[in-house]
Amino acid sequence: MGETGREKNGPGADTAAEATDSAGMPGHLIRRLHQISTNVFAQRVRAAGFDLTPVQFAALDALGHRPGIDQAGLAEATAKDRATVGAVVDRLVQKKLVAREVSDRDRRARTLRLTPGGAALLAEVLPVVRALQAEILPGLTEDEYRQFVALAAKAAGHEGHEGQDPGGT
Repeated sequence: MGETGREKNGPGADTAAEATDSAGMPGHLIRRLHQISTNVFAQRVRAAGFDLTPVQFAALDALGHRPGIDQAGLAEATAKDRATVGAVVDRLVQKKLVAREVSDRDRRARTLRLTPGGAALLAEVLPVVRALQAEILPGLTEDEYRQFVALAAKAAGHEGHEGQDPGGT
């Protein structure tokens, strides 16, 4: 076993290259893929004429699947913290893409739903977002792409949910 307690020939095995080059570490690769994903998303969505960030898209997509959830539910659905989601919702409300409504179950709570404009925008941008997914992972075959998505979903704890987030960004 190496100093990390991992077997030298298994996943994460210690090698001289790994010890000196963080570029091959999962954390670095994930960060790099996030940068690529965000950049491709911004370029393609902007080129298609939309003013939407990846987080705003994720919020719209989540509300399209779960209308009537509250901000805490939206934070959970998008894997973002409540403060970030609060700012995103404020912006989407300003853009008239999302509406806040008093909850039928708890008059103190506010639920969220897409406005007709938000639903229309989501329907228009979704094909663009689906089309850009292959650009996020260039150089992979279709089988490698599917395998990557399955492994990433497993590592993220979302096995069986690979196809549910077309934004992926």
